[in-house]
Amino acid sequence: MADASMDTTADMQTCDVLVVGGGPAGSTIATLLARQGRQVVLLEKEHHPRFHIGESLLPGNVELFDQLGVREQVDKIGMPKYGIEFVPPDLDYCSYVDFAEGWDPTKDSAWQVRRSELDEILFRHATKEGAVTLEGAHVRQVDFDADGATVRAVLDDGAQRTWRARFVVDASGRDTVLANKFKSKKKNPKHNSTALFGHFRNARRLEGKREGNISICWFQHGWFWFIPLADGTTSVGAVCWAYYLKARDKPLKDYFYDTIAMCPELHDRLKDATLVDDAVHATGNFAYSSTHATGDRYLMLGDAFTFIDPMFSSGVFLAMQSAFDGAKMVATALDNPAALPAARQAVEKKMREGPRDYSWFIYRVTNPTIRDMFMHPKNVFNAKQGLMSLLAADLEPAPGYRRSLFMFKVVYYFVSLINFRRTWAGWKRHSFNVQDHGTLRGETILKS
Repeated sequence: MADASMDTTADMQTCDVLVVGGGPAGSTIATLLARQGRQVVLLEKEHHPRFHIGESLLPGNVELFDQLGVREQVDKIGMPKYGIEFVPPDLDYCSYVDFAEGWDPTKDSAWQVRRSELDEILFRHATKEGAVTLEGAHVRQVDFDADGATVRAVLDDGAQRTWRARFVVDASGRDTVLANKFKSKKKNPKHNSTALFGHFRNARRLEGKREGNISICWFQHGWFWFIPLADGTTSVGAVCWAYYLKARDKPLKDYFYDTIAMCPELHDRLKDATLVDDAVHATGNFAYSSTHATGDRYLMLGDAFTFIDPMFSSGVFLAMQSAFDGAKMVATALDNPAALPAARQAVEKKMREGPRDYSWFIYRVTNPTIRDMFMHPKNVFNAKQGLMSLLAADLEPAPGYRRSLFMFKVVYYFVSLINFRRTWAGWKRHSFNVQDHGTLRGETILKS
């Protein structure tokens, strides 16, 4: 039932496109549509700079920043990142892969960034490019009709604002405003995890060029990220199977330190480190997807459409890439409605392609076979080139890219088959781990 207090249409404003959410997806599409000469309104419920996790970028982001015109600003706040370190739980060495080993060696680097800084850069840039931006505006109601939509929001001071828009873009992240409205949000049955995380000072990092690389460290109940930031702090998080966090029997900070102790190499890197603000956070990290991303008068972008495990740092890239693809669809909806069905179909296909490619690896990443392949990367059948192009988010991969990814999977299935008992045991563990074992609110943020 609609909130009666939101029914007023006094002082209703109009626009071509209203964007809900001022993160990377929302700010990017607002910039692109404003450049087309559209009247764009961008609403963000918080105020920049605001905290957000997801600090590791991919080389594919670089080209998108170039097109937006913000690469130089991002470079100033970022820690250069040239590849990935894999830290196993049961071996006395680590494995290193570089983005330059992909099909295109020039796509060799990205950055680690504080999301509060990156997101503000993108949001302010949207303002500069002509979008009307408003912070502290929490969208509470979106109603569609044949001609567009009426969007109602409440500001920080309790004031209500109403807009009449020809098109609505939902980039609200895990708030999933439209997916909740349409009841189209579905939990992913193949993945179920949670995350504990904090920021540390004085963590021991890799040396030289590898200092800014992300480290992925496996442990009994999941995996850790270790992300060095340019200001000297390091983001550390444990992505765990949901049962692990639900079993917590002590304060969150103590539980986090106990979890770190399960990974000896990470524990050693943090032995002289201090926790920033003495703060540890926990969040449900449940994977989900909406049944659809588009409509005649709306579009869902980034996490507002789908959320996958952040293991390969694909979140910001997928959000921004979907904004570039979506901007073309919105233009079609406004200027050439007859061509919209084909445009919608193309966007739906494209927005599923990236998450599907990453998810294949994510669903199997705790399997011993995949772990062995990451720890002993070989370029048989160009499989390593294909994998590194995927992990670099190469926007225009070489013609052999799909074939090399296919061959990686062929090798995986072959090795799995000849190690059938190990594979079967790994599958059974995964099947148990993704089940619900009690209740943990996926949207809750806890602080010790």
